[in-house]
Amino acid sequence: MNRERAVARAGLPAMGSLVAFVLLALLAVSVVARGGGTLFGDRDLLEWSLAHRPDLAVTLARVVTHTGTGFVPYVLVALAGYLLGRTARQRIQAAAACLVCLVTAQAVRFSVMALLSRPRPDTALWATDAGHWSFPSGHTTTSAVTAGLLVLAVLTRAPRGRYLTVAVVGSWGVLVGLTRVYLGVHWFSDVVGGWLFAVWWLGLAAYSLARFAPDAWAEVLRGDSTLRPGVTLLPGIPGPGSDIRFIRGKVKIAPESDRGAPPPSVVLPGVECHVRAAEADRIPLPPERDVSQR
Repeated sequence: MNRERAVARAGLPAMGSLVAFVLLALLAVSVVARGGGTLFGDRDLLEWSLAHRPDLAVTLARVVTHTGTGFVPYVLVALAGYLLGRTARQRIQAAAACLVCLVTAQAVRFSVMALLSRPRPDTALWATDAGHWSFPSGHTTTSAVTAGLLVLAVLTRAPRGRYLTVAVVGSWGVLVGLTRVYLGVHWFSDVVGGWLFAVWWLGLAAYSLARFAPDAWAEVLRGDSTLRPGVTLLPGIPGPGSDIRFIRGKVKIAPESDRGAPPPSVVLPGVECHVRAAEADRIPLPPERDVSQR
């Protein structure tokens, strides 16, 4: 994928980022207009969680919710960067970029949280510890940003089982947010705000990468690609009958014997004209004489 096409494809995440930002802004305005009060479905979902809290479910919810904070998201984000890179240097750079993406998202999210200062549900309803303000949910934002970077890395580099892995990672990102409501430390609108914040931030990061580092963005979008037979990239690389693959930064060529020889009836382009030219250049020789008759 060339540089121009990669930059053009950055329009999709930019549009998604814009839509998420508008929805997040509308949700934040609604929170402010209600004086930090509840919005759609907030109380209903909290009351449902209070009525459905068996010990095992609460324990599992606590385990899941704790993976959305602390060192776990940062380790997963560094892993996403490692997968995105092809060489050792690229992996270090990608891991650092992913960590910067998450850290800056945390800083901006905390600023928004402090600005809105929405109170949490009553502490008597909590089934786990929590701190600071409520909107947007910090655990939800962190896990969603982490899941988004991991999904990008898996879709770009994973050769097999990528969709199953994406489903697992995406489910984890959603479950962390839902556990915040189930454990009574967030309103559902806080979780929705965290999801919208993550989509906005990831789209903005993707657009910024495509805008200011188009070569790196093209490298990410290209992933593992296969070129058609007959394409010559470097001197000495065979043409027809060879399969050239880029896999994790290495060029692998399947020999012609693996692909099978072309049938005799196949005429390669340009061969016929060369045969005609060779026949035209031939100089007819006079017939040999029988010297014995002299």
